[in-house]
Parts: sequence; structure tokens; C-alpha cells
Amino acid sequence: MRLSGSKAEDLAVKFLKKKGYRIISRNFKTPIGELDIIAIDGETLVFVEVKARHDDSFGRPFEAVDHRKKEKLRKVALCYLKKNRKEVRSRFDVLSIEMKNGSHMIEHIVDAFE
Repeated sequence: MRLSGSKAEDLAVKFLKKKGYRIISRNFKTPIGELDIIAIDGETLVFVEVKARHDDSFGRPFEAVDHRKKEKLRKVALCYLKKNRKEVRSRFDVLSIEMKNGSHMIEHIVDAFE
């Protein structure tokens, strides 16, 4: 099974819901970039970046979230907070999805930008 970006995000949403997260937005777009998933975990607003790979020839999925990508995501998150006039505790999580032998493995990195 080939895993498209939207299919990976569908898996991520299902995974997060099972963990008790409440999904409030998907694919929040700005001219700067996009946030894959925005969710609530308890009292914390969580910006979730989803990365998926079929093999590790370019590294593990989460390794694609480098310094430049983190800075871009921070700017997009600020746009979201300003647009929605939110002043809440927030964090960035990364969901790393690896496809192997027709199944997937999800690694959830909580507070990934700390």
C-alpha cells in the first residue's frame, strides 16, 4: 500500500483520537506554509507535523523536520494563534509514520521542538 500525504494524516488523526486528542483543524494553510493537524490535548493546543516514509534511504521520517522546517512551522503557528486570538499553552508534536511490509508503525514525539 502506497501512503499518500492525506492517507498518512488520516492515520495520524485516528492515532491521536485514540490517545484522547480532540482534532480542531487539518491542513491550516497560510502563505508561509501549512500545519498538518491542530489538536487539543488536555488544556494544551498541539500543532502536529506528520511525516511518512516507505523506506529509510532518506532517513527516518521525523528527521525531515529540521531546523528550517521547525522555524517555518513556528511562524505558521503564530499566524494561527493571531488569527484565532488564542493565548494558550501550546506545543509541537511530530508523528513519524513508517511503512514496512504493508503495515505501518507510528512514532509519536511529544513536545518535539523543546
